[in-house]
Amino acid sequence: GWAALADRLPRPAAVLMVSAHWETEMPMVGGSAQPETIHDFGGFPPDLYQIRYPAPGAPARATRVAALLRDAGLGASVNGCRGLDHGAWVPLRQMYPQADVPVLQLSLQPALGARHHLRLGAALAPLADEGVLVVGSGHLTHNLQELMQLLRRGEASFGDETAPAPHVAAFRDWVDAVLREPGTASLADWLQRAPQATRLHPTPEHFLPLLVARAAAGAAPDVERIDLGVEARVLAMDAYLFTPAG
Repeated sequence: GWAALADRLPRPAAVLMVSAHWETEMPMVGGSAQPETIHDFGGFPPDLYQIRYPAPGAPARATRVAALLRDAGLGASVNGCRGLDHGAWVPLRQMYPQADVPVLQLSLQPALGARHHLRLGAALAPLADEGVLVVGSGHLTHNLQELMQLLRRGEASFGDETAPAPHVAAFRDWVDAVLREPGTASLADWLQRAPQATRLHPTPEHFLPLLVARAAAGAAPDVERIDLGVEARVLAMDAYLFTPAG
């Protein structure tokens, strides 16, 4: 699905990744000229740790992104050492396998909540006219403890075609509806409004990148849902393409 999406999109001048796997107290932008591939996980087969994604960085664009955030009243700085975590390089290996599109990352601040991340996204809106593709990399649902419990009990498995759990289906429907609303008021209160929000996101970092991407596309973008299915009944993998109006 990611590869097919990249084939449809204009080739970007750069990709700004907002990954669930980089958290900081204040916004930081990765400014390395040659970001390393970070293997920020454990317990997997050795071959996975040999993967490299040697895309060039974009130091000048990192400075530009930090300036946009500061102009919007959001303190931001550039981190010249940060590499690309797996929230960035896993999808990018499928989208741009030649690793020839410059990539930079923007960190999350989960403690600052949804409204902060909507402000981050809104500040990034000028990048659309500069050919920069903003990608929010997280997961539509992300309760790994519930996932592992289902797998251990034999009530779910990867690769099966069992229908999503009812609370996952309800959450997916809610998200799809509010992403199509003008503005982002409902998203600002997603933890209170979305069905089973805290059950599906015991911590918010895997949902927040979606808010950044949606806000970066303006008040009323064209919204396309890309249904990539639900793994093991509870791990929803929906993706969304937001195209600024006009």
